[in-house]
Amino acid sequence: MATKKESVRRRRTGRRPGATSTRQTVLDAARNRFASDGFDQTTIRRVAADAGVDAAQVMQFFHSKDELFAAVMTVPRSALDRFDTVFEGPDEGLGERVVRAYLHAWEGNDTESAPLMAMLRGAIVNDQARTQLRDFIQSRLIHGTSAHCDDDAVLRAGLASSMLVGIVTSRRIIGVPVLAAADAEELVATVAPAIQHLLVPSPPSSRVPPSAP
Repeated sequence: MATKKESVRRRRTGRRPGATSTRQTVLDAARNRFASDGFDQTTIRRVAADAGVDAAQVMQFFHSKDELFAAVMTVPRSALDRFDTVFEGPDEGLGERVVRAYLHAWEGNDTESAPLMAMLRGAIVNDQARTQLRDFIQSRLIHGTSAHCDDDAVLRAGLASSMLVGIVTSRRIIGVPVLAAADAEELVATVAPAIQHLLVPSPPSSRVPPSAP
């Protein structure tokens, strides 16, 4: 039988039981709260209540709301892979694949959509979120369309990203009724041709010249 001194020694060594799982619980609660309420409206106390812990424990893990937000904004590998793989197929249908991937990333399962929604809501008031969201969206499009790297490729990628972010913002944050109620596949069918034209422009010889006055 272990002596009292040996029991105390065992309790003092090793990782504190449950610390890792509690930290993850706090992170999950914060991710959902930032995604639903945005940066300004989210508080450490609300996150702590959602996670079922004391606010002091949240501060012990993350030190500040800014650090907690930075941890939440880590884009999951699955989301990065989703955006990269849409460019692996032929140019035909690229616009459709891109629009569907973006809608799925922001409106699909919580593992992918929550950090992206947290970034999108936070970008309105938080410089760090704005920078991360801008770099994440535009870099995926520019990288994916590098085979079409003409003089205005960056501009076209920026226009495509602004359209896609605008759709998600209108549906999930502003709640424009006609867009919020629209079926995702209906949006894909409607928006994909415009995104296709931006990302894979027609060769100059196939473009219709403007009519003479």
